[in-house]
Amino acid sequence: MEKKILATEAAPRAIGPYSQGVVASGRLIFTAGQIAIDPEVGEVVKGDIRAQTRQVLENLRTILKSVGADLGNVVKTTVFLADMNDFAAMNEVYAEYFAAQCPARSTVEVSRLPKDVKVEIECIAVID
Repeated sequence: MEKKILATEAAPRAIGPYSQGVVASGRLIFTAGQIAIDPEVGEVVKGDIRAQTRQVLENLRTILKSVGADLGNVVKTTVFLADMNDFAAMNEVYAEYFAAQCPARSTVEVSRLPKDVKVEIECIAVID
């Protein structure tokens, strides 16, 4: 199996022993979970779940763009929420990014996320 490690300066750097993403067999893209870090300053964005969700999705978009893909190539996402009460607000922003032909999605509440953010999202995409 062919495996290409993704690394772009336009998205937050990996803060541990993992990659921003991996392209497998030339077509499948697996991203690491992205949190609401602004890559320009390296800090978590200020604001509510909407602001954090928007930054997370922009980070995912940037990683996908580094291999010529975009959010339209996403077939599956997993959303991790620190508080399921934030689901509706997260979902409003998510719908702005995935309006048509939405990917499959799982959403789970977790006890804690890195840097105590409110949301983390990972995705699987397919390159055409």
